[in-house]
Amino acid sequence: MPPFSILDLVPVPQGAGPADALRHSLELARAAERLGYTRYWVAEHHNMTGIASAATSVVIGYLAAGTSTLRLGSGGVMLPNHSPLVIAEQFGTLEALYPGRIDLGLGRAPGTDQLTLRSLRRDPRAADGFADDVQELQMLLGPVRPGQAVQAVPGGGTNVPLWILGSSLYGAQLAAALGLPYAFASHFAPDALDDALAVYRRQFKPSAQLARPHAMVGLNVVAAESDEAARRLFTSQQQAFANLLRGRPGPFQPPIDDIERYWSPAEKHQASRMLACSIVGSGETVRRGLARFVEHTGADELMVVSAIFDPAARIRSYEILAEVGGV
Repeated sequence: MPPFSILDLVPVPQGAGPADALRHSLELARAAERLGYTRYWVAEHHNMTGIASAATSVVIGYLAAGTSTLRLGSGGVMLPNHSPLVIAEQFGTLEALYPGRIDLGLGRAPGTDQLTLRSLRRDPRAADGFADDVQELQMLLGPVRPGQAVQAVPGGGTNVPLWILGSSLYGAQLAAALGLPYAFASHFAPDALDDALAVYRRQFKPSAQLARPHAMVGLNVVAAESDEAARRLFTSQQQAFANLLRGRPGPFQPPIDDIERYWSPAEKHQASRMLACSIVGSGETVRRGLARFVEHTGADELMVVSAIFDPAARIRSYEILAEVGGV
């Protein structure tokens, strides 16, 4: 099995608040460190009452301060929302505080709606310059050159590892051209998975950061003591996707007994398509599903999302995954 890592959206459970969500994420990060997971990423989302990771670099610092060896990073920072210099300073600061433990995953999407994007004071066309912004950020985090007029302090010379995130061929092509590791968001947008991995591997050019392609693939895993128990836990994530399709995202909801009564046939079809890369069940069911998924994708690393309402059940799911996956 390849290495396993964790993507945490820092979900805000119904009846709780962001502070509770952040404390639950710290508990999970500590469990991930104990269990031997490779890295732990959080993602930038804005204006979403069910996600508490908007200030991504701040959350990473909080989790890094509460752990000792686990790699922490972004999955990702939505670079069009920011100046490359500011991100270089933020992640340079994190690297100075927690050396050798910080990753910087970069996405091209805004991570929000168009109205909120305007509130961020960003031009919607900023995504068109994503490749240039990545290279500027790479320069700012690289060795400081003689006479360099603008430096990231901290940041310059830290060489914080960059990752390109994506769900289309664009990200695969950019990661390959720059010789960077690539993380595909198949946990919610699986349609182009096979084509993107093929393009990335075929077009990859070695770089100072990476000698050969490294593809990390997103996967939803909900594990419990039985298939039935896991399927019930999974209904929280299914409800979240149905609510998103309705244009009414909100706090993360508790599981329900019958998801078929919650969503319409059209919502079920669309949500199930988005969640196609999901393994839900007992340890043995998860073991078999992992073997098939890894054989199909050839993933060098798996980035696992276990969106479960109850924090204790979420930790238990990752414990079962560690047991059957040989973390």
